[in-house]
Amino acid sequence: MVVGSGQIWDARSGAADKRARTEATQETAKRRKLNGDDRGPPIYVTNFSKEEIEAEERKPKKKVAVMMSYSGSGYKGMQINNDEKTIEGELFKALVAAGAISKANADDPKKSSLNRCARTDRGVHAAGNVISLKMILEDPDIIAKINGHLSPQIRVWGAEQTKGSFSAYQLCDSRIYEYLIPTYCFLPPHPESFLGKELVKLAEEAGDSAGLEERQHEVSSFWKDTEENHVNPFLGSLSPEVSASVRKALYDAEPKILDVEPDAQHVASDITAKPAEAQAAVELPDGGGNDVQPVTHREPNSVQDAEAIDTSKVVLSPHDSGIGLIGEPPVAQTPNETDGRPPLSALEEALKKLKGIIVSAKKAYRVQPARLARVQSVLNQYIGTRNFHNYTISKSPRDPSARRVIKSFTVDPQPILINNTEWLSLKVHGQSFMMHQIRKMVTMAALVVRCGCPEERMKESYGNEKLTIPKAPSLGLLLERPVFETYNRNTVKEGPNARGEVGFERYGKEVQEFKQKEIYERIFREEERDDTFHSFFASLDGMRWGDLLYLSSVGLPAVKKEVPKSGNGDAEGGSADAVALDEDSEDADGQDG
Repeated sequence: MVVGSGQIWDARSGAADKRARTEATQETAKRRKLNGDDRGPPIYVTNFSKEEIEAEERKPKKKVAVMMSYSGSGYKGMQINNDEKTIEGELFKALVAAGAISKANADDPKKSSLNRCARTDRGVHAAGNVISLKMILEDPDIIAKINGHLSPQIRVWGAEQTKGSFSAYQLCDSRIYEYLIPTYCFLPPHPESFLGKELVKLAEEAGDSAGLEERQHEVSSFWKDTEENHVNPFLGSLSPEVSASVRKALYDAEPKILDVEPDAQHVASDITAKPAEAQAAVELPDGGGNDVQPVTHREPNSVQDAEAIDTSKVVLSPHDSGIGLIGEPPVAQTPNETDGRPPLSALEEALKKLKGIIVSAKKAYRVQPARLARVQSVLNQYIGTRNFHNYTISKSPRDPSARRVIKSFTVDPQPILINNTEWLSLKVHGQSFMMHQIRKMVTMAALVVRCGCPEERMKESYGNEKLTIPKAPSLGLLLERPVFETYNRNTVKEGPNARGEVGFERYGKEVQEFKQKEIYERIFREEERDDTFHSFFASLDGMRWGDLLYLSSVGLPAVKKEVPKSGNGDAEGGSADAVALDEDSEDADGQDG
């Protein structure tokens, strides 16, 4: 047994010794209590007196699979947590309140053998997830009562009795995830950004300038057209001094590395928002919503075809004045007359408006068939059994658990148009996923396409070299459904010992309506408000550490071996990914997304 860095490991398998880890956790809790640092009961616990517990009628419990959906916004992931609000914690409280879990078992989910199929990250949604537990089923209205104690963001559809040894995690064959992403995320970095300039320079060094141009052919005119049609006319309306300062502030300043998780205040308002306050319904192609506009593919000059952007009517999101566009620091917020604060300076006002103009131009982009083909070609590189140690945290290339099976990874060839932003649906089907794996897979695919990177770099990412792959925003990720094909085939029976299927087929209409209202609309609404994807990729384009230069024509040798300090914090350890883009420190095993 090897002990190090606060974890206990089995030297033979490299897997965490759960028993020893549990004992260490219990010992830590005892020490806290002795030292007067007892934090009290977990927030999901419902306390009952001894008299209440003894007076409760004992009822039989059955092992069940519970089918549920949830929007992850505002929650710290799926798995139960002693100190923070999670999906599982809220569900456990509702089960107790509805009488599905006895008062005697209300203080510990382990007493009910609670187990989840997929442990999604903070902010990640699920159109379908399954938990297993021992539950009291006598009340025919138990599902309605459980939902009566839950937020509209969490819904239970049904509970199917299973065999006693059923485990939602162990018996799940595979999982299907969906990721929604705006098509402008596949545009190349701005030519004046750090990453944009380095890609061109390194292509010249490698003698690959023609190759880079060919891989970016269908989007080669985007930034040129944007400058000519939108940026230059606006800058020409400013004084020469302000115009020069705006351009310098936009492209030359140090980057701001972003925490792209949902803003707490916005999330709180979303959770409490009434249905009438939501925007008009928007649906994916199979939903038939009136607000969805199927996209007709355009030629590479789609920016010229787009309507002219009226700079006087540019609508700025709350983040526009504080988040870097091409890697610049946030503009200092000075008060204005409308809210009791002094007005912004001319430079700050111009910079805000220019950001809005460029964001609007990016949202007006419509993906071409050739670009879609590149996206699919890159996604195909994931299929099969691969070593994904670079796509999670705390994994060595030699760790066998980093090898995962991807059955398929597809992009829907038909984009959809929501609020003038074009979106793509990516779907990945795999046996199981590690922490942040899907979000890093999405980022890597987007970076390879948008940087004009040779596709062989994907294969190199499965090798022994450690690469920085930031995780894409959690906003666009949802668990579509888990698959229990083997269990259903071998266990489902009829008659007195009947066992029904574990799955969501019978709840299709309800799940689709929930997914539309609580997940899709929330994703589109939050992106429209916060420009989350724009902020994420703009931050990467301005990152000056050089960690992402393996995306250039030179490849891995271009990555800087020493990481300089930045005004945003020390980069000790050599990776911007470690500094700010991977703020979580949990073990990578067993957590999806």
